[in-house]
Amino acid sequence: MFQDRYTLAFRLYPYARSVDQDAAAPAHHRVVVVGGGPIGLATALDLGRQGHPVLLLDDHEGVGQGSKAICFAKRTMEIAARYGCGSKLVEKGVIWNLGKVFHDDRKIYDFNLLPEDGHRFPAFINLQQPYFERFLHEQIVAEQAKGAPIEIRGKNRVDAVEVKDDGVALDVMTPEGGYRITADWLIACDGASSPTRKMMGLDFEGKVFQDSFLIADIRMKSESFPTERWFWFEPWFKSGASTLLHKQPDDVWRVDFQIGWDVDRKEELREEKIRARLDAMLGAGVEYDLVWSSIYTFQCRRMKKFRHGRVIFAGDSAHQVSPFGARGANSGIQDVDNLGWKLGLVLEGRAPDRLIDSYDEERRHGADENILNSTRSTEFITPKTKMSHIFRNAVLELAEHHDFARGLVNSGRLSVPCTYDGLSLTGADALPGGPDRTRPGSPCPDAPLGAGFLLDRLGGGGFTLLTIDAEAPETFVEDGITVTRLALSAGDGPALRERYLGGAASAVYLLRPDQHVTARWDRFDAAAVRTALRHACAKD
Repeated sequence: MFQDRYTLAFRLYPYARSVDQDAAAPAHHRVVVVGGGPIGLATALDLGRQGHPVLLLDDHEGVGQGSKAICFAKRTMEIAARYGCGSKLVEKGVIWNLGKVFHDDRKIYDFNLLPEDGHRFPAFINLQQPYFERFLHEQIVAEQAKGAPIEIRGKNRVDAVEVKDDGVALDVMTPEGGYRITADWLIACDGASSPTRKMMGLDFEGKVFQDSFLIADIRMKSESFPTERWFWFEPWFKSGASTLLHKQPDDVWRVDFQIGWDVDRKEELREEKIRARLDAMLGAGVEYDLVWSSIYTFQCRRMKKFRHGRVIFAGDSAHQVSPFGARGANSGIQDVDNLGWKLGLVLEGRAPDRLIDSYDEERRHGADENILNSTRSTEFITPKTKMSHIFRNAVLELAEHHDFARGLVNSGRLSVPCTYDGLSLTGADALPGGPDRTRPGSPCPDAPLGAGFLLDRLGGGGFTLLTIDAEAPETFVEDGITVTRLALSAGDGPALRERYLGGAASAVYLLRPDQHVTARWDRFDAAAVRTALRHACAKD
């Protein structure tokens, strides 16, 4: 029997009977995505924009209530801009670059996450996950109107997965009964509890931290708290061992209270109990409405492998990190950005199947980086021994008065895009004096170009040859892969010079469709570029 206890914020794709349910034999699809959260929607959007037919199956009919992920990084906005919906995120979101750290009732220091100019997007926005998902879905609808072959089926729950050498078979349940389909590729984006992962007998490896955090989203109008990230260690209001405060759109504020491990979760989620914590923090007479609440546990875990034959895992189904640092949804969107172009080339027959192995390698590297940073944050925020607690507080005391100690304070190292140093697709670095931040494997930093920005000029979805004061052909083709040139000059701006030339007089960059640097040189060399391109597509 099909049951749905999910409360919807936005009913985006109501159940409708599909032709597959009446087919005499199982219908076949090239790509099936399981899960209609942000990662599943982004995956369907990425592949559909490339012209690849994709079917998304979701066991609900749209976006659920509760803010869930709220903190979206600049890299996520840049990726969303390539999909066509980056501006919507910023227009609705609350922009912030400044954070403050407190101990008890004292401000220890503040920090700016984007101290340099020359970027189209801010360091972070706060935006409730339901809005993020709705904007992705609106873009899917817009792409469908232009002919993108994307289909979404609500209340279609995958109940069984049979993995074969050349694809998968899926048993799907609907309110009108079950049916069966097959697919060349299955992408599991079905969240941290991933039914797909469990049906395949797979699990996470890693650590669960013995502490609990209470989330309370409240709606209030307040002049007491600016649009900043405020974090308290051992706050004076005693509502938790630590507390985090963020502002969201619609006058909603997110508060996270560290409440300990041995707690009665049902008791802690009673409205009276939550209000007692909030009242102690906000002070007498502050009016607010309780919008949503939940309790979570820090978990830093991942699957051993993200690819299992023709089944690929992405987002929370593949890896989990603690929320402090905003590394969950942002990392999942980077998964999509990495996988989309690779699977697209494989589907078109322009790259071998082993290119997908590089998704597994690179995004496991990204997950390990996130887990390392998240684990360090968790251990600093929640010291588990008397000695580590003394050390933590000594660092906070030093940081209040000395700049050198502030780098040791860890209230959540915030999400930054991953650099794929030394991995299998990383190419040559033959640019003497080239900036470290644009070395091979790095994501391209933005830079202003006239009235626009560099990343907007790199949004075509294919490989790009970025030349700065260097000659090169406008296009060239290698074994079915086309590379298009973007010719710029050092005179186009100081940010471009600083971020891409450094001490070099000229530069040539081969950039992947996900805007990561494949290789770079001081001049164009056709043989070297072709070799690097073949390497980036796993053809050598």
